[in-house]
Amino acid sequence: QVQLVESGGGSVQSGGSLRLSCTASGIIFSMYEMNWYRQAPGKERELVAGISTGDSSPDYGDSVKGRFTISRDNTKNSVYLQMNNLKPDDTAVYYCNARSLPWRSVDYWGKGTLVSVSS
Repeated sequence: QVQLVESGGGSVQSGGSLRLSCTASGIIFSMYEMNWYRQAPGKERELVAGISTGDSSPDYGDSVKGRFTISRDNTKNSVYLQMNNLKPDDTAVYYCNARSLPWRSVDYWGKGTLVSVSS
């Protein structure tokens, strides 16, 4: 059974930082692209950041470039999202996603963790 378990969400003031973690089980982690998505109330789910296997550079949504950093540790089956200089617009539920490679044909999702940023 595949499980993605997020942690690290919470409430923070504008300008603060949080670090999200996602630990996967039931998959060969090194064969999956790992992504963070978020969904704010009344909005569609959007890609925040993604990191593939190998040496390819991570991808970031335009709104988080320069503030968020995604990383992975294949020895721990984990992916992380360091979020700095948080803004109220970053308030959302953040979801961890595992996408199979090379065809991206299978998606697994965590249950999400809430990040709330106050002004």
